[in-house]
Amino acid sequence: MDAQTPLFPSAYDMKAPAGAEGWESIYPYYVLFRPEKRAEEDGKFWFCNSQHWPTPFRPFDTIMVDFATKGLGQYNTRHLLVPPANGVDYRILNGYVYFSPIGVAPEDIEARIPQFLERAGHYYMNWDALLANWKTKVMAAIEELDAIQFEPLPEVVDVDWVKEGRGLDNTYDLFNRYDDAIRLCYKIWQYHFEFLNLGYAAYLDFFGFLKGEFPQIPDQAIAKMVQGVDSELFRPDDELKKLAKLAVEKGLSPVFESDHVDVILADLATKPGGKEWLAAWEEAKDPWFNFTSGNGFYSTDKYWIDHLDIPMTYLKDYIKRIEAGDEIMRPTDKLLAERDRITAEYREMMDDEAQAVFDQKLGLSRTVFPYVEDHNFYIEHWALGVFWRKMRQLSKLLMDQGLWDSEDGMFFLSRNEVRDVLWDYSAAWAIGTSLQGATHWPEEIRRRRGIVDALASQSPQPALNNPPEVITEPFTIMLWGITSDSIKRWVGEGSTDGALHGMAGSPGVVEGVARVLRSPDQLGELQKGEILVTPVTAPSWAPVFGKIGAAVTDIGGMMSHAAIVCREYGLPAVTGTGNASSRIKTGMRVRVDGNAGTVTILE
Repeated sequence: MDAQTPLFPSAYDMKAPAGAEGWESIYPYYVLFRPEKRAEEDGKFWFCNSQHWPTPFRPFDTIMVDFATKGLGQYNTRHLLVPPANGVDYRILNGYVYFSPIGVAPEDIEARIPQFLERAGHYYMNWDALLANWKTKVMAAIEELDAIQFEPLPEVVDVDWVKEGRGLDNTYDLFNRYDDAIRLCYKIWQYHFEFLNLGYAAYLDFFGFLKGEFPQIPDQAIAKMVQGVDSELFRPDDELKKLAKLAVEKGLSPVFESDHVDVILADLATKPGGKEWLAAWEEAKDPWFNFTSGNGFYSTDKYWIDHLDIPMTYLKDYIKRIEAGDEIMRPTDKLLAERDRITAEYREMMDDEAQAVFDQKLGLSRTVFPYVEDHNFYIEHWALGVFWRKMRQLSKLLMDQGLWDSEDGMFFLSRNEVRDVLWDYSAAWAIGTSLQGATHWPEEIRRRRGIVDALASQSPQPALNNPPEVITEPFTIMLWGITSDSIKRWVGEGSTDGALHGMAGSPGVVEGVARVLRSPDQLGELQKGEILVTPVTAPSWAPVFGKIGAAVTDIGGMMSHAAIVCREYGLPAVTGTGNASSRIKTGMRVRVDGNAGTVTILE
């Protein structure tokens, strides 16, 4: 490819949308494309990671991309020494995050192999014990985070503190609690990646082995060999299904016709069988309603346990579907039968030596693969939900002191600016003067809010600069669906049939009416049998997968949540189309071919 004519524009030539001028001032210097580094930055290929961050960041929310990319990098590069892959560099451009995978020089790969085998091998050989320890560590961090409380500074220090000679005031705890919350969030992100890269690595090793044995084997056939997982990420949805069945069994369905959660719950307490149902509801809430309608990476995410109308809406829909005679459970038995059939067919075509290697690699993949989804519930959903709840508590406390005029004001500050605000608050309290920030932050937050809103008005450029001739970094391919072919699709190359081409994420062919969604707040618009078309799905969208006909996403590979969930629900999926959500409009009739990875607009 001619280096003088890049396939995608340079970050340095991209203009901000109207109203977002000066956007760079609201983000840390280290996430920006800096002019003095243009030669270096233009030499890299960057893709927009809209799978994890589909909307522009508020300044505080960059904490998640900071901690996530650092955690991913350290486990590849410093902990495990994954032979072909270091970390993923990242920048923010017009509010969206761009990733650039950092490969290992070919001449350095061989030296990393024995180190990787020693380190990863220890985890693989002791998986169950180490994973049990991981859960203990994560639960301890959640418990410690949940215990943090932010309280306004008192009028005077408690007299008992004075008499006992404590020698400290309340600001000491205020600073420590904020620092502890950030520290625990950082710790939680470190735990996030302790097992994740190992899960991908084992699957990719199995994937590579089968491609070597059978060069023409479809990617889906390999994925099917590990399907039918009993993931804890499905538990919140499964709990709603159990509650819906119980409501129907107890004859309580009419109670759920109200639009208000409080009215429904109060009415249930007066009905025969209602108290039994309410007990089951309360039991399900902890921990399974620690579940976000987004992905946990934004301060704006809504968690079920804080917004009970979200799970109640899904539950009411399940009740209606049960009464209409629909099957609402995942077809797990069918998936397992298909898994075992495909596994046996390919195994029989191998000689004894290859079968032994196959059995070992498949066994390891099935052991470790559930973590690829399970960790999401404990980290992104439960732990980060507690973190955001504590940060909202602090933001409201500081609003009440007059530092800003909206409960979400703090999220337009960086995490380091928040500490400056805490100093301002503490110093003014200690000295007995007014807050400096009360005349600074309200207007500055309004300015920043306007910038973020303006940034959101423009869709991101899918990629920057020239891609490499061949993309070989395995995580980029499997998780994000970024391949040499997918990049060509983004610019319209290679399509002669008029269809949209993507990854064959989950098998099957379905025709139906498209429903284009860009936010979890729109999920209620989905009608039974429609084709969900969206830039990206989140794990918490699972309750709607039982009613849709198929799913189509702009970004995502074979191991993306959309592909995994669709396979577990037996639905066709085409992922990584690049721009399906822009080219398809709600109401269009489309054909989704999850076998070929194509989406055809029929009318």
